[in-house]
Amino acid sequence: MHKHKTAAISVRDLVKSFDDVKAVNGVSFDVQPGQLFGFLGPNGAGKTTTIKMLTGLARPDEGSIQINGIDCTQNPRAAQHLMGVVPDESNLYPELSGFENLCFCASLYGMKKQHREARASELLNNFGLANAADRKFGGYSKGMKRRLTIAAGIIHNPDILFLDEPTTGMDVASARQLRQLISDLNRNGTTIFLTTHYIEEAQRLCDYIAFIVSGRIVKIETIENLLQPIQEKHVLQLSCNSQVEGIEDNLCQAFPDIQFKIQEKGVRAESKFPVGIGNLVQFLGHYEIEVFEAVRKRPSLEDVFVEITGIEARNMHQEKGGKKQ
Repeated sequence: MHKHKTAAISVRDLVKSFDDVKAVNGVSFDVQPGQLFGFLGPNGAGKTTTIKMLTGLARPDEGSIQINGIDCTQNPRAAQHLMGVVPDESNLYPELSGFENLCFCASLYGMKKQHREARASELLNNFGLANAADRKFGGYSKGMKRRLTIAAGIIHNPDILFLDEPTTGMDVASARQLRQLISDLNRNGTTIFLTTHYIEEAQRLCDYIAFIVSGRIVKIETIENLLQPIQEKHVLQLSCNSQVEGIEDNLCQAFPDIQFKIQEKGVRAESKFPVGIGNLVQFLGHYEIEVFEAVRKRPSLEDVFVEITGIEARNMHQEKGGKKQ
């Protein structure tokens, strides 16, 4: 599809170590122009280290980076004018107003005064911050701070936007608003590289996803292709009043067409056909295991992620390396 285009980002065999730990260990991928590319993995997997190398804030120990065909391996700032960067912690000035912060960022890109003031006003409007334009950034809510930080990152209309964990620590409404904003930017032609440990966020936003675990990419694929094999699956989640362990073999023998996963006080049943609840409840009843809830679930990217990486979704949110949640 994009065969003749220069990749927006092209990375080969990237390695970065801290002391004796390889934070990024031989990472390679291409992001095509106009894509919304997600880097999905638990905290400490190497996402922030990768984004720092791509944006010139850290130098790789080995490997190469090209941004829009420009080699940035030796000269990390060679493609700076093409990119917008939104770090995981805001880099704006608390004592300046929203408008002043945007104008200051624009001046760093060499924009003329008239142009930067017009652009700052336009972005404050677009991002729903016009009413807060003259208020000090330090007094903004978390969601407003994040929106202004993104506005600052795209003040110079960059071709490529890098977003590190854009919605971490935000309330649900602000996160939803921000995801809409990211989608709109992408729809208008901006190539976006996004890191996240929220599986649902990656599923909603991205075209392509790379799963990164312990510094290595374990899978790169389109969302569509990742979800395709599991769309036909039927999943039933049973919650029970006591432990189910010890009867797994009996379950598998009684229901050969169903795959079972025994969980703490529960059973997950997967099949190519709709799973009958009654028979299962009756079977478990023989062992004096009572089912008090049965929920049919739609398989999601979470199931794919767990299958490929072996990492349970709940472990994705654990703090690692002192990173704030």
